[in-house]
Amino acid sequence: MFNRAVDRGAGRAYAQGMADALDTVFAALADPTRRAILSMLLEDDMAVTDVAEPFDMSLAAISKHLGILTRAGLITQEQRGRVKWCRLDPGALRAASVWMQGFGQFEPVHLDAFERFLAEQLGPAAQERPAPPE
Repeated sequence: MFNRAVDRGAGRAYAQGMADALDTVFAALADPTRRAILSMLLEDDMAVTDVAEPFDMSLAAISKHLGILTRAGLITQEQRGRVKWCRLDPGALRAASVWMQGFGQFEPVHLDAFERFLAEQLGPAAQERPAPPE
């Protein structure tokens, strides 16, 4: 009995940790600048100064964005000589993708097929009703 309670507690803690990690990833992805940075890093590793170049903001502002992406696990940063480099880390995106795929189990609704189904189920009464205005 005690072991099951401990296991449930550990499972809850794991689920909460996973939820916190997903919250951090989705919060990081919510900003268009950070999404643009991730898109840039799809091509190759980049120096922080190169990441900052296309944006109309200070290097300090870009560094804050990079910090958020790093804490979310979406990128890694490493010092190479005098230059700090950024690299995309797809692990956190993979976890978010797996979570979102859970919602993909539902097939999209096909309205024509749904209308035919209703017509079959409701019979002649459905055909007598006037069509709704468009």
